[in-house]
Amino acid sequence: MINTTQKEAYHRDGYLIMPQLFSQEEIDLLYSVATDQSVVNQAFDLNDQSGKKTKLTLWFTAGDDSFGLMSRSKRLVEGVQTLLGEGEVCHFHSKVMQKEPRVGGSWEWHQDYGYWYKNGFLFPEAMISVMVALTDATIENGCLQVLKGTHKMQRFEHLFAGEQQGADMDFVAEAEKVSELVYCELKAGDVLFFHSNILHRSEANLSEYARWSVISAYNLSYNKPFREKHTSCIEPVQVVDDQALLASGQRVVNQADFLSKDKEITLQDLK
Repeated sequence: MINTTQKEAYHRDGYLIMPQLFSQEEIDLLYSVATDQSVVNQAFDLNDQSGKKTKLTLWFTAGDDSFGLMSRSKRLVEGVQTLLGEGEVCHFHSKVMQKEPRVGGSWEWHQDYGYWYKNGFLFPEAMISVMVALTDATIENGCLQVLKGTHKMQRFEHLFAGEQQGADMDFVAEAEKVSELVYCELKAGDVLFFHSNILHRSEANLSEYARWSVISAYNLSYNKPFREKHTSCIEPVQVVDDQALLASGQRVVNQADFLSKDKEITLQDLK
């Protein structure tokens, strides 16, 4: 799926967009599950610095629901394997990002490993995030922005910015001087692979159009965290055929190990 040139681009830039990795029929199915009450009712809000709310639903184990079949699909797992290299691919968590029209908040500049460091993971190179666009993601509705190549920098200190954890802005300002800002606009069905240490953010959604996506985070089994209690991150994924998602029909996320806001370790002051 991912060729040598694309792999080299990922390691050079810190991200890779794979267009139309999911069909419109598959996206329609996933969006119907994302907007089902089984997901929406488990969402929690995080205020950005302006007070606008970012909303997400997060769970750990990739099960037999539609999103579990997506996360465990051959196309995604083999893509992750190609980019991370040798080791057993595990599913850390998945989250549905719900950026509603006019009210969906921003995400401050951060590195995913800035969060995951607090979970006790030692090896950022063993971790990756994979975003599947459920709706078109545009500049107007708050698509993901990255600072190209910043995955090669150190892990920056992360501090509270609103209710979120954001990277130390003095370091971000220096990174901005030497790194190209890229807006990762996606069509529904496109997939964005991005490194655990790349600096990224998104603006608030001030448009009339929702920006929904699902992000699955993966880890290699040797990267055992000492603070994270959920074990899915060190249990190898049980891969399913790419056809399994449509063949199974709509399966809502009703028996997942959802994360509650009060249990989010990155919102706690760990010193």
